[in-house]
Amino acid sequence: FRRYLLTALTSCLFWNTFGLSAAMDSKPNILLFLADDLGIGDIGCYGNNTIRTPNIDRLARGGVKLTQHIAAAPLCAPSRAAFLTGRYPIRSGMASSNRYRALQWNAGSGGLPANETTFARLLQQQGYTTGLIGKWHQGVNCESFNDHCHHPLNHGFDYFYGMPFTLLNNCQENKPPELDVALQAKLWLYAQIISLAVLTLTAGKLTGLISIRWKIIACFTLAGSLFFISWYSSYGFVQYWNCILMRNHDVTEQPMRLERTASHMLKEAVSFIKRNRHGPFLLFVSFLHVHTPLFTTAKFLGKSRHGLYGDNVEEMDWMVGKILDSLDKEGLKNHTFTYFASDHGGHLEAQDGSAQLGGWNGIYKGGKGMGGWEGGIRVPGVFRWPGVLPAGIVIDEPTSLMDIYPTVVHLAGGILPQDRVIDGRNLVPLLRGRAQKSEHEFLFHYCGSYLHAVRWHQKDSGAIWKAHYVTPVFHPLGAGACYDRGFCPCFGEGVTHHDPPLLFDLSRDPSEAKPLSADTEPLFDAVIRKIGRAIEEHRRTLTPVPEQLSFYNVVWKPWLQPCCGTFPFCWCDKEGDSTQSL
Repeated sequence: FRRYLLTALTSCLFWNTFGLSAAMDSKPNILLFLADDLGIGDIGCYGNNTIRTPNIDRLARGGVKLTQHIAAAPLCAPSRAAFLTGRYPIRSGMASSNRYRALQWNAGSGGLPANETTFARLLQQQGYTTGLIGKWHQGVNCESFNDHCHHPLNHGFDYFYGMPFTLLNNCQENKPPELDVALQAKLWLYAQIISLAVLTLTAGKLTGLISIRWKIIACFTLAGSLFFISWYSSYGFVQYWNCILMRNHDVTEQPMRLERTASHMLKEAVSFIKRNRHGPFLLFVSFLHVHTPLFTTAKFLGKSRHGLYGDNVEEMDWMVGKILDSLDKEGLKNHTFTYFASDHGGHLEAQDGSAQLGGWNGIYKGGKGMGGWEGGIRVPGVFRWPGVLPAGIVIDEPTSLMDIYPTVVHLAGGILPQDRVIDGRNLVPLLRGRAQKSEHEFLFHYCGSYLHAVRWHQKDSGAIWKAHYVTPVFHPLGAGACYDRGFCPCFGEGVTHHDPPLLFDLSRDPSEAKPLSADTEPLFDAVIRKIGRAIEEHRRTLTPVPEQLSFYNVVWKPWLQPCCGTFPFCWCDKEGDSTQSL
């Protein structure tokens, strides 16, 4: 019996090791889910017992859950740029020094620069078929309406179906406009000033009081016309300019019909998996859920206990389940590395009267738009790879959305770029239990291009120190958000600078409720000095790059407008009613 038992144990160990080795040696399919504006407290596996998310929860039960997963920025466009490149947004120019912290138009000239290398590009080079379904929000064109310099297909994706921009209230009828009101006011002011200048110069030229060439007056007139058209378009045409769907380079819906968008996205994701079932493939499912206007199909309306927002979360979870089911149907579950996260924290200021239209960030202070407070940057992070990653494991180590970049490149057998700084770290050893500590010692928390806070993982003691140098001024005071405006600002009168900085130990105070001081924390001065030296070293690694979110780059330019007709008559519906319910 003893000999039989020893033989059986040896055989079992051999086959487990061999099977695991074989799984690791082959290139897995990679499925990445990224929600939009989802709070860490909105899903069941992170403690929510009132919104039903059974499919995301089963991912967590079958894999690894991270409890300290950090976005590199608290807003969509810069956070996604960091996710795609493994680099802080300030390195690619996707961090703003002005109040326009995200792209405003499909017809802006800013976006993820062509010289940035995404993980999709590196996996493409390793023989992967790469697809993006859903939201992009990294720009489209640079100099002409069809140069596609920022387009997903120019950044390593073989296939794109989705929204090149982001959802806005403007995309749905009878919703209050969401495009920046201050931008509209500035466009109108510039148009008035330039028009007045043109009239003055023309009158002076005709009366002989001013010596000026007509070409100069014509240039002023052209500039004034551009500002006027941008202002006018920002009121009546946002739905046509921004709310569009594309398949690869072709516009298929302009404007998009929200009542069938979720069905389109789901059909495309399932179809991509089926077409590429022989792999390897990378599928990035970038949800339009749960960003306002929270358009939800009739099947889910009124079904949750948290109003329209809860309905939208539950619809997204159902879509996750359908896509996971398609993996099972094709026999790919055990050969697919799956990841679920959100691009940043929930939007606290998103309200309609007493109805909350943004997410819940659990015990964490702050939310979307706040670069330092945990609620703006701590997000869900769930991984599953049956047979390779352990099931039901929780890891409370600092990790970043930027870590996905080196992680998937490692799994694909690729090599990281050697000509630039990569801020992400390979998570495979941590996820498999081969490492007990995160490789991150410091994480830098930016709001736009302004450094608001720094996290120090003191590995020998287990402390997670966090120093806040700048914090937003909440309105009303103590409310936890900036309810007098859409987002908390990064600079100016709406922020407070702290010297010495506010210091917290997140391992003891994850809610950042009680700042430490030299009187209450013996290590206060030493910790602040250590973090200060880390900031100096970090800043030495930064190099100047063109700012992609400058006013010039975010302003609407008619010659860059994606259009499925003859501009300005841009409308089409190439999808028709072909989408079947799934």
